[in-house]
Amino acid sequence: MEFRYLGNSGLKVSELTYGNWLTHGSQVENDVALSCVSAALEAGITSFDTADVYANTAAEKVLGKALRHEKRESIEIFTKVYWPTGPKGHNDSGLSRKHIMESIEGSLRRLKTDYVDLYQAHRYDVETPLEETMQAFADVVRQGKALYIGVSEWSAQQLRDGNAFAEKLGFQLISNQPQYSMLWRVIEQDVVPASVELGISQIVWSPIAQGVLTGKYLPGAALPEGSRATDRKGGENTIKRFLTDEVLTAVQNLKPIANEVGLDLAQLAVAWVLQNPNVASAIIGASRPEQVASNVKAAGIILPPEAMVSIDGVLGALAERDTAKTISPDTRPS
Repeated sequence: MEFRYLGNSGLKVSELTYGNWLTHGSQVENDVALSCVSAALEAGITSFDTADVYANTAAEKVLGKALRHEKRESIEIFTKVYWPTGPKGHNDSGLSRKHIMESIEGSLRRLKTDYVDLYQAHRYDVETPLEETMQAFADVVRQGKALYIGVSEWSAQQLRDGNAFAEKLGFQLISNQPQYSMLWRVIEQDVVPASVELGISQIVWSPIAQGVLTGKYLPGAALPEGSRATDRKGGENTIKRFLTDEVLTAVQNLKPIANEVGLDLAQLAVAWVLQNPNVASAIIGASRPEQVASNVKAAGIILPPEAMVSIDGVLGALAERDTAKTISPDTRPS
């Protein structure tokens, strides 16, 4: 496993982060989830990403249980705040001071830890003054409940505005967590250049496009039984944008490129996002321990330039690049 600095900080994270969105507490049984975390640790992964909203707090509980015997200083735990949890009352979402302060306490309790390494704004809250949000994060850091602050799916301008307040308040934003893959490249034009300018790294989610880049979904064929595309707890809604025959055919055409560099399609997809120097880590999930062992082979891979060119040639205009797709809800969710 390779390690990279997160933003302009001294914190190192593993190139691959194990994430439990859509799995722990929902798609897979807890004993399988614990086995997946064990597989991640055995593979050298030290960074673990979750959020209070995942499975309505159940995912944090599962991760806390899975990591309870690990030496705390040897791992990095990330969680997030924004989406509604608990009774989902009028103050149970967003990035108000009240919600942030209450949410960090709940996350620490569920994760069975005194602090998280990275606390992230899960989206931008248009209903709360940004200064209030950043002041609350500053206080969370000063109280020792989070060591670093990051965000998720913020636009370039939101990153600049947030960073300005962070500097004024005596801390820094060090990370952004956007969706990024061969098929979803909306951060490349604006978000990445702004992040480089500000000293912010990307921790990217969905590097295999919700499983589409594994090649298991075939054009014109029935959806594989038990796959994310058939999961009515949320998986099918997140993947359907990629399930067109044109996209699925193009993915099959990536196989010769993967074979040439000695990887399978999923490994190629993960290795591809790690070629971007602004990406500190790629989040991988798993519903089986063997998936972790397979995906970890993408760590440390340097793809030759000709492979990168060939990938672009195969996918062409199918990759989404519209910068307007980096967007947060226009009202606080309830």
